[in-house]
Amino acid sequence: MDLHDIRQDYSKQSLSEAECSANPLEQFQKWLTAAMHAKVNEPTAMNIATVDQHGHPNARIVLLKEVTAQGFVFFTNYHSRKGCSLSHNPYAALTFFWPELERQVRVEGAVHQLPAADSDAYFHSRPYSSRIGAWASEQSTVISSKTELIARAAKLGAKYLLDVPRPPHWGGYLVQPEQVEFWQGRPSRLHDRIQYIKQNNLWIKQRLSP
Repeated sequence: MDLHDIRQDYSKQSLSEAECSANPLEQFQKWLTAAMHAKVNEPTAMNIATVDQHGHPNARIVLLKEVTAQGFVFFTNYHSRKGCSLSHNPYAALTFFWPELERQVRVEGAVHQLPAADSDAYFHSRPYSSRIGAWASEQSTVISSKTELIARAAKLGAKYLLDVPRPPHWGGYLVQPEQVEFWQGRPSRLHDRIQYIKQNNLWIKQRLSP
């Protein structure tokens, strides 16, 4: 198969500055709601890119857990590769892609750890097995085998039969957007791209060339 021959023309919808909300977080909520109603696969999945202390970028898929007036919330192990990168360079880029709607959203902004109380509240809402998993997994570290991980989880399950406290190395982050782009696929690769830039605490909308 020749990868050069793989292409798809997009034509389902269009996007104008006028129809976009004044605030990108409100616009994002509209698009996320549309993605959920359309039953797209994993509508809250987002690629998060970080840069480590050596200036090397790395990216992975995580799940968005909340959208607030301040930004985008996700949870992870603070000692993971992404957590270590964020401790050195607290800035990230997010990308959401909903191919069924021919849409993507790009976000760039500063990242802050959530208050402990917020992380506690979300942690205790998770299924029991996920709470045990947060303790059992020393995320991003090398392990000898899957058996080691399962044994560790079993041992922790015996220790925390009912109440599982939040690990001190696990919690939430808030990505506060400084730049947000909404991309709507269009025919002939003449895509609609509306970008929001934060200037003097105000959001400025502008159209980008595809």
